[in-house]
Amino acid sequence: MASFVSRRLLAVLPVLWVVSVVVFLILRLAPGDPAAVIAGNNATSEDIAQIRSQLGLDRNLVSQYGIWLGKVLQGDLGYSYYLGKPVLDLITQRMEPSLSLALGTALLAVCVAVPLGTLAAWRMGGWLDRALSAFSVAGFSVPVFVIAYGLIYVFAIRLQWLPVQGYKPLFGAQATTVWDWVRQLVLPWLTLGTIYIALIARMTRASVSEALSEDYIRTARAKGIGEMAVLLRHALANAAVPIVTVIGIGVALLIGGVVVTETVYAIPGLGSLTVDAVLNRDFPVIQGLVLFFSCSYVFINLLVDVSYVFLDPRIRH
Repeated sequence: MASFVSRRLLAVLPVLWVVSVVVFLILRLAPGDPAAVIAGNNATSEDIAQIRSQLGLDRNLVSQYGIWLGKVLQGDLGYSYYLGKPVLDLITQRMEPSLSLALGTALLAVCVAVPLGTLAAWRMGGWLDRALSAFSVAGFSVPVFVIAYGLIYVFAIRLQWLPVQGYKPLFGAQATTVWDWVRQLVLPWLTLGTIYIALIARMTRASVSEALSEDYIRTARAKGIGEMAVLLRHALANAAVPIVTVIGIGVALLIGGVVVTETVYAIPGLGSLTVDAVLNRDFPVIQGLVLFFSCSYVFINLLVDVSYVFLDPRIRH
């Protein structure tokens, strides 16, 4: 077990290094000059050159990358060019809304999609199976912002059950009640959850239906084991590895969807911070956010890999 986890950890390090190099080069080689953005429209070439020197942008790329990477390894992500604040502080301040949105969506999607996919596989060809197939196609086809505006129109404007935009924190000096926190996030959860539920339910249905056709299922039924026990203890348990895999893969969709969803619902999270940083060409913030998202994705996939050992002990070998 320890050697399995150690091998996975060692495999993560080159991935993170490649991500850091690619992000650094893409931002530096992209058109536009952050010094000119900071200086403003009325700045002279001397003003821009002075700002470039202060930010270290006049050095060669190797030197810039070496300085930046050295600071990152010490826990220093640098300072925002635009806001003048530490990047780590900006990420920390915006983390609660994004985590609330992401974790709530993941929990909602798993709790809804796995039972739906399992039942659809059990009653393959029935009305639930056909409805789930149609929902999966629609969930993948419709853009996130279209789903968001549709939900806003129905539940916020027409029915006036839920607020349209904003976020009420659950912790800190401005903490609100759990009910107010939930009401503010219901629509964002449903928006992102639609795509995530479609993904997980489709994979669950395929995996469970394949397991139900195996010989050990027929043997379990021949022994007189109840249908629910066959479905849950045998079919779903043996289909768990691909289901857990697609849950991990879905995190990538979730991270991408957070940016759009936070923008539509005016949630002050990491997604809106990313949009602002890109518009202002704020290199340190963009790099810090991409590294944070990449590390989160890699860590979740590491947890998924480790879970394989418990779901199927043969994998550890």
